[in-house]
Amino acid sequence: MSDENFFGFPGDLPPNLAMLQLITGKWVMQAIYVAAELGIADHLKGGPRSSRDIARVCGTQEDATYRLMRALANVGVLDERDSRTFALTPVGESLRSDVPGSMRGYARFVGYKPTWAAWGEALHSVRTGEPAIDHLFGKNLFEYYATQLEESAIFDDAMTSISTVEAHAVAAGYDFSGIGTLADVGGGHGYLLATILEANPTMQGILFDQPHVVTGAPPLLRERGVDERVRIQGGSFLETAPSGADGMIMKHIIHDWNDEDCVRILRNCHRALPKGGRMLIVE
Repeated sequence: MSDENFFGFPGDLPPNLAMLQLITGKWVMQAIYVAAELGIADHLKGGPRSSRDIARVCGTQEDATYRLMRALANVGVLDERDSRTFALTPVGESLRSDVPGSMRGYARFVGYKPTWAAWGEALHSVRTGEPAIDHLFGKNLFEYYATQLEESAIFDDAMTSISTVEAHAVAAGYDFSGIGTLADVGGGHGYLLATILEANPTMQGILFDQPHVVTGAPPLLRERGVDERVRIQGGSFLETAPSGADGMIMKHIIHDWNDEDCVRILRNCHRALPKGGRMLIVE
């Protein structure tokens, strides 16, 4: 057995020190978020650079940048060399924006203000059962994003980022034969749908999400070579679902909603599917 626990902390730590590691985990997350927001990994992709160079290209304060990079080296994201020089580790490479499986988009989402502020209201959610976003902004997350397009774009990039970890497993793990047209309901920019279509070259696709979300889908679909096989449709799955598909898939959708809304979403999908249609849930 490993002498480390799930979080990578030594398994023989005294309980109070193990708890201290857990409590201070927020510092690690914010350090990763700042690095992702500044694009530090992209600036290091050509090889080691000094913290002074990174501060110059990022427009940040030199000593504070060194402290940030030293903290990232301490948790294995960077490798500190001589003379305040740093290089990417294999883990740090995943913060680059131009690599397969990049986690930069997800790091930005987890650390930026709406997500960070909402987690700060977790006590309210546990006491009341009310989503923290609703409490903070007076509307649900997706209503909020519909009016905050810059923040919505960060969320959309994060969903694409996490899909790079899961989409190929979904495409390989299910037999899609017999589905002529697959609708990805709440499909964001279409990474999952594109991956499934690549693996099933005779299949057609429908990408369905809120109008302000799907406007960002065409570049990704073109890049993946499936744009001519996908119909893009804007709408709300709380109100309707796209017609014309004999299979529907939803990834990381149902967990966002209470039981009543989940039934409403699934009922809308059921109404739009033909007899014998398939409803696939990825959670």
